[in-house]
Amino acid sequence: MFCASCVSRVEKALGSVPGVREAAVNLATARARVTLAEELPIERLIEAVERTGYEAKLVSHEAGVAAEIEDARAREFRQHQRRFILAAALTIPVLALAMLGMHLPVLRDIPQRTSGLIQLVLTIPLIAIAGRGFFIGAWKVLRHGSADMNTLVAVGTGSAFLYSAFVVLFPNLLSPALKTHAVYFDTAAMIITLILMGRMLEAKAKGRASQAIRKLLGSTPRTARVIRPAGAEEIPIEKVVVSDVIQVRPGEKIPVDGVILAGHSSVDESMLSGEPIPVDKAPGDAVVGGTINRSGAFTFRAQKVGKDTVLAQIIRVVEQAQGSKAPVQRLADSIAAVFVPVVILIALITFALWMLLGPEPTFPYALTAFIAVLIIACPCALGLATPTAIMVGTGRGAELGILIKGGESLEKIKNVDTIVLDKTGTITRGQPEITDMVTTAGFGEDQVLGLAAAVEHLSEHPLAQAVVKKCQQRAIEIPRTSGFHALPGFGAQAEVDGEIIRVGKLDWLRAEGVAVPDEIPAVAEWERAGKTPLFVAVDRALIGGMAAADTIKEGSPTAVRSLHELGFDVIMLTGDKERGARAVADQVGIRQVVSGVLPTQKAAQIAKLQEQGRRVVMVGDGLNDAPALAQADLGIAIGSGTDVAIEASDITLMRGDLFGVVSAIRLSRQTLRSIHQNFFWAFIYNIIGIPIAAGILYPFIGMLLSPVIAAGAMAFSSVSVVSNSLRLKRFR
Repeated sequence: MFCASCVSRVEKALGSVPGVREAAVNLATARARVTLAEELPIERLIEAVERTGYEAKLVSHEAGVAAEIEDARAREFRQHQRRFILAAALTIPVLALAMLGMHLPVLRDIPQRTSGLIQLVLTIPLIAIAGRGFFIGAWKVLRHGSADMNTLVAVGTGSAFLYSAFVVLFPNLLSPALKTHAVYFDTAAMIITLILMGRMLEAKAKGRASQAIRKLLGSTPRTARVIRPAGAEEIPIEKVVVSDVIQVRPGEKIPVDGVILAGHSSVDESMLSGEPIPVDKAPGDAVVGGTINRSGAFTFRAQKVGKDTVLAQIIRVVEQAQGSKAPVQRLADSIAAVFVPVVILIALITFALWMLLGPEPTFPYALTAFIAVLIIACPCALGLATPTAIMVGTGRGAELGILIKGGESLEKIKNVDTIVLDKTGTITRGQPEITDMVTTAGFGEDQVLGLAAAVEHLSEHPLAQAVVKKCQQRAIEIPRTSGFHALPGFGAQAEVDGEIIRVGKLDWLRAEGVAVPDEIPAVAEWERAGKTPLFVAVDRALIGGMAAADTIKEGSPTAVRSLHELGFDVIMLTGDKERGARAVADQVGIRQVVSGVLPTQKAAQIAKLQEQGRRVVMVGDGLNDAPALAQADLGIAIGSGTDVAIEASDITLMRGDLFGVVSAIRLSRQTLRSIHQNFFWAFIYNIIGIPIAAGILYPFIGMLLSPVIAAGAMAFSSVSVVSNSLRLKRFR
């Protein structure tokens, strides 16, 4: 396919198949996405495409097929390159004879008819070999009662060639006014050469636009070192199964997703998140296929393989996005459906007007204007305006850890005015940490922490894990315990060296007979800050306390400030109590807080905002926030790259920091801006170019546009649209 008219025709053919609900065809990726109302044999869809003069096959999401498509794009570029080189080699002597014949001594002595015959001989292989694609394509669609960009080029160059051949071969049949008029072999040759050059540059630019997929495919290892009873064995990645134990050495790519069993390392996860700093990994930590082991060796157990890995999901989402359409494309599609027939009609009217009203000799003027109108019309740029920008924008997003579902997701950005942020795991880290401590006389912080950890290391409660983590950070030795007993909602106790250690709430400690002062100043301060108090007692004596809080992610305050600067109202939505929620909101600069909301009620809160006329972006962790993400006008899931729910949102952030929301919005806006710029250039070429090609300036300044210049402008329009889209690769 070469233009928007091709796209429209294939879409119409697919849409006419009974059982097809919707068909969307993408010019830049040469893919059709078909939504079925009922199950259909794939052969029916392929036959529908073949009836329009094209070929089709089913595409799977396996890496091998994606690589095959990339190879096909490379072959397309080489094919255009070979044809352009042949066309250019034949065009140069044709131009020399046509334009320099009267000026160069060597060429001046060649008779005009002989010069014309030489040009004819040179132009025949140019059209038959280098330009045959235009004529074959035009014939295919003509057989099915349609027309496309190939039709315009074939009619334009064919008219110039046939008229010139007639002038050279049958000069006696022409009127005296036409016998000495120049032939148009150079016009036909230059048009084909320039359009081939444009298609070659366009194919190269489209290849650059799809580099994101190639990079992702390149992240997939080919083999894995699996531990067998007889030792380590290197096997193809396709043969790895869930539960295999895999060994990874320094510098190697991690083959599949899994959990580390033994060993420590730092892993480069920039492929996922765009973050260049390696992440430390230890036993129990998750690793993702395609990331790079930078330092130590380790073994891990495979948990996800093949199409279930995070990398395979990312490739699937990016491919889907790059093959999607933005709603703004509907205008272009509507125009494209009638574009070529309208252009042919305008060209015929132009020819007739020049024959009726033009100066003598009228026929050469009429033919020149006819060819120029056909050639300058450019549905190519119209068809490339949206898909190339989406391809580059979504690809750049993937490189930065931003997965954008497609054109519709991009376009939603322009209307939203309210950002709703989940608190836990979005603004905060989602894991409590010990932030404050107090001790009684005779006990130090490390001693209190050690005794508390001795009890809590046997518990799976998040607060217990926070105590143990703090103890490990300070390298405090945890004493041995016996007789562990937990009271859910109150605390836990165990024996250390014959003494009962209790860790929990003050009320519970009092009920157990622990001597607790009537007032502890730190408690009121911690509660005002939204922190959770936790106290430690040895037998009946209180020895200290600590406060745990879900701490703010490092970039959250900056991200919230940036969202305000972008013009959004920012609201925090959380199930926490008012006091704790307000404390977090104050730290990051959020003024509007909705607290005490259960996960099942979050979608209703989003709906309430929408009833007020707001267009809402919901930002959550993609798991318990899924209903709210679906209810919002635009859902953004924020995750760590391993537990991310890709299917739950319009945009998925592979990095866990909130600033990714700002980056996603800025990238979406920039991509939309590129689409609108592309449409401007695509339309302006035709709005200005077609009237000039028809000769509207001739009565005023005596100017009639050369078909060669028209061909150059047409080729440049497509290249300029793709080049403008490629600027998105520089997005930071």
